[in-house]
Amino acid sequence: MSVSRDAKVVVVGAGFAGLAAAATLVQAGFQHIKILEANGRVGGRVCTTKPFTENIIELGANWIHGQNGNPLFQLAKDHNLLAERSSKDDSDDYFFKEGGKRLTEKLVDQVTSLFEELTSKASESKLERKYRSLSLGDYLDVAFSKSALVSSKDGARIFEWCKRNECTDEAASSLFEVSASQISEYIELDGDFYNSLGPGGYQAILEVLLKRLPSGMILSSKPVKSIHWDLKEKSQGTESREMSHPVKVICENDEVFEADHVIVTVSLGVLKQQAATMFEPVLPESKLDAIENLGFGLVDKIFLCFSERFWPEDCAGIQLVWDEGPEDKSVYTSQTEGDDWKETWFKKICGFDTVARHPTVLCGWITGREALHMETLQDSEVGDTCLRLLRSFTGWSVPDVSQVLISRWGHDHRVLGSYTLIPKGVNGVHKQKELAAPLPPQSKGSVGKPLQVLFAGEATHVNFYTTTHGAYLSGVREAQRLINHYSNKRK
Repeated sequence: MSVSRDAKVVVVGAGFAGLAAAATLVQAGFQHIKILEANGRVGGRVCTTKPFTENIIELGANWIHGQNGNPLFQLAKDHNLLAERSSKDDSDDYFFKEGGKRLTEKLVDQVTSLFEELTSKASESKLERKYRSLSLGDYLDVAFSKSALVSSKDGARIFEWCKRNECTDEAASSLFEVSASQISEYIELDGDFYNSLGPGGYQAILEVLLKRLPSGMILSSKPVKSIHWDLKEKSQGTESREMSHPVKVICENDEVFEADHVIVTVSLGVLKQQAATMFEPVLPESKLDAIENLGFGLVDKIFLCFSERFWPEDCAGIQLVWDEGPEDKSVYTSQTEGDDWKETWFKKICGFDTVARHPTVLCGWITGREALHMETLQDSEVGDTCLRLLRSFTGWSVPDVSQVLISRWGHDHRVLGSYTLIPKGVNGVHKQKELAAPLPPQSKGSVGKPLQVLFAGEATHVNFYTTTHGAYLSGVREAQRLINHYSNKRK
């Protein structure tokens, strides 16, 4: 009987990280695994719903980013879960100014191409030294000011749209808060960056993973309250002996699960709120510091369902270009103090994109503090505001909205945001490694059973943070850590 078969493992969270960890351990022959999931559903930040018709809407994760070396892309491909190429691939975004005038495709293409070139430089670590300490927003502004396009007022306005749009990739309140040099640590896998899933959506990928787990392994609606690790038996003499299981996981309903190892996959948002009180003994300073210093951003979607389509066939989205937008440095600076920005929260919406398999639905994207504020408003108010924007920008005759659906990840207390970002002035790699380091810290002569508390999730992945494959691979990484530990034990 191998040691690993007897090891008790508790996984906290049934998102991609938790499911991947459990599936990897099951495959390696571990017999005693429990997954504790706080929600009544699995998937975490994957949330596939069917609110409007029999077709799916993704309230959470939307794409598989990159192909080569992406285990989720491979999984989707093997199980035939990817979308067919659609006719939408030939359609274009329509960019409108706030006065209702459509911008020429030529100018839009020039500015968006330059923007892509500048962000690529930052992601490929080709930034000149003088830019490296800057925020991404400041670097982009300085670089843009050297282009001939800066003399065109509309060019500068489209550039602000580009920065606002980039905020959704970074999950940032503003690019003026994101590190320019650190985005080079994020690695884009080769192959298309935006891979869409077929009619089953992300749920279909979850189901493939769930089939790899024995039934009864996932206990849902079991939020964890605290994790006690490094437990010792109180003995009669002066020597304290180790407990047979060094870890105890206590749920909010006071149910207790004993374990040799716990893999914590909760979001960085939840760690920010609970890490200081959730662990006993308290986490090492270096780990608490990493949790505090890494950023956890917010991206929300606003789905508008209409009774009929009012946009042309070849329109892939309606993008909103303001005379003065929130990512203009002067506007950003003037709004750092006070609450004025709440009055114009809607200026943070980049635009409204068409939605696959939903011919009469548009999806608006919004990020950061404006998204958090938007979450506090009624659906009807958000819907009315979006209608006003669509009518004033396009000048088209826009019917009333029949249904509104809004994601509210920032107020979902099981997540408290969307994904990780590296703030200006933070060494992301260093912090992410600290976050991923297992407990107790392994040093020469360290006592206590090894690998009692392990950490997985997108925030712990140095190169693929923000993504579903980053989450998945981090779960595999921690499972592998345990597998290696036990196989070394047998040698």
